[in-house]
Amino acid sequence: MSTPTIPKFQTAAVIASAGAPIEVRDDVPVKQLSELEPGQCLVKLHCTGVCHTDLHAALGDWPLKAKTPLIGGHEGVGEIVAIADNTVKSPVKVGDRVGIKWLANSCLDCEQCRKGREQNCPRAELSGFTVDGTFSHYVVSWVRHVTPIPANLESAAAASILCAGVTVYRAIKYSQTEAGDWIVLPGAGGGLGHLAIQYAKTRGLRVIAIDTGAEKKKLCEELGADVWIDFKESKDIVADVKRATGGEGAHSAVVTAVVPLPYTQALDYLRAGGTLMVVGLPGETTLTASIFFTVFKSIHIIGSYVGNRQDAVEAIEIASLGKVKCHYKTLPLSDLKGTYEDLQNGKIAGRVVIDYRLQ
Repeated sequence: MSTPTIPKFQTAAVIASAGAPIEVRDDVPVKQLSELEPGQCLVKLHCTGVCHTDLHAALGDWPLKAKTPLIGGHEGVGEIVAIADNTVKSPVKVGDRVGIKWLANSCLDCEQCRKGREQNCPRAELSGFTVDGTFSHYVVSWVRHVTPIPANLESAAAASILCAGVTVYRAIKYSQTEAGDWIVLPGAGGGLGHLAIQYAKTRGLRVIAIDTGAEKKKLCEELGADVWIDFKESKDIVADVKRATGGEGAHSAVVTAVVPLPYTQALDYLRAGGTLMVVGLPGETTLTASIFFTVFKSIHIIGSYVGNRQDAVEAIEIASLGKVKCHYKTLPLSDLKGTYEDLQNGKIAGRVVIDYRLQ
């Protein structure tokens, strides 16, 4: 195989400092093979998904701050064009199509990594946050953390599975539910929520979708939601959930919201022994729970943070079998600023994928 030509410069979307506007520049350097460290690879991207986390990184509104200047993005799919010299026993090779996730790298040898919580590694590197991400034509990643993409799964279809899909897949996987149980998905028509409906259905769960608007209702019902609740029309969401579940409440809720109300509502509509999966990452919002009723109802509250390498492989495999499909629209990188604005205003149903072939 001939060695791919690697340009000296590329087009990328850069945030100069927290809260600064996006600058799409064409003079951003591309790391050359000689500059890669052992274990690193260079990926020429086909596309990348856009996630709410990218917006938080750009705004700098989390307790943890992203590096700046920053190239955001962490849902990239592309082809490996270089692997660093002295990389030992690489599981991937030049020419492989791979995915770039939020978790770019971890040590693989600490307690967290050994227990399958690589995302909690104290030395973790995060794409588009602590290291430059996928809003660029080329990105540096690590051979032991990129995710191989099956040949039958298109790049744009795989992109958002790498974060939105993996995140909700793991949350549902650990939601302590069984086939036939009821699971509630606030924000079900959004980027994470519409994938959560599908992953929940693959596990035989009955889904209550909570969101608002005709477009999102249509999407949720087409994806198999058993019950739809419009939070702007409902007079009492807790009562509506209990009514839909025969009065006892749901077995679990996967909450991706960044405001407190959906969390407190979930604690009220969960049945005894139910599980609240806390997934959203708001900057300063706190979760308030009645200690009495948390104990009295034997409620489980579990934080679920993205996923590990195995979660990613499983989530991608399910998508490659056609059981989960990301609903997305493709846009050029120049439209990233407008996409951020739509995310802030809750106007996006499904997902946006930046396609570099549109440049």
